[in-house]
Amino acid sequence: MIRAAREADIPELRRIEVEAGRMFAAVGMDAVARDEPFPAAELLEYQRDGRAWVVVDAADRPVAYAIALWVDGLAHLEQVSVHPDHAGRRLGASLVEQVAAWARENGSPTLSLTTFTEVPWNGPYYRKLGFHPVSDSDLSPGLRAIRAEEAAHGLDEWPRLVMRRVL
Repeated sequence: MIRAAREADIPELRRIEVEAGRMFAAVGMDAVARDEPFPAAELLEYQRDGRAWVVVDAADRPVAYAIALWVDGLAHLEQVSVHPDHAGRRLGASLVEQVAAWARENGSPTLSLTTFTEVPWNGPYYRKLGFHPVSDSDLSPGLRAIRAEEAAHGLDEWPRLVMRRVL
């Protein structure tokens, strides 16, 4: 079941991100695997603004989450993380659809994201969900800023791009 994230979920969201991030070590991306999760205060901002969703288990404990933001007036999927114990159940896809529905309801004609191009559960996965690459020359100022921030964080050590889906 998907529901809006609650303030009490924030520590669990950070744990999910850490556990999901460890999967990157298997594809030689140790720096990504060791990256710190979103700070609790930042996740709390998403939660309080209604831009954070969780998939919960039978005990109402989050096992996956997504957060979104507005970039140049359009919806942007900032993060999707699924705990590895719950991978392969289309939970990430369900969260992407939740964010897409939210974006449509709030007037965004598209949903964008940034991703690694060659990691199976990144670029190829998002292509299957209807996202298409956006050329650097077509990036809005806000998306350029996100890519610059990612590059400064060292994420461009591996091929990375912006993708967009028309809603």
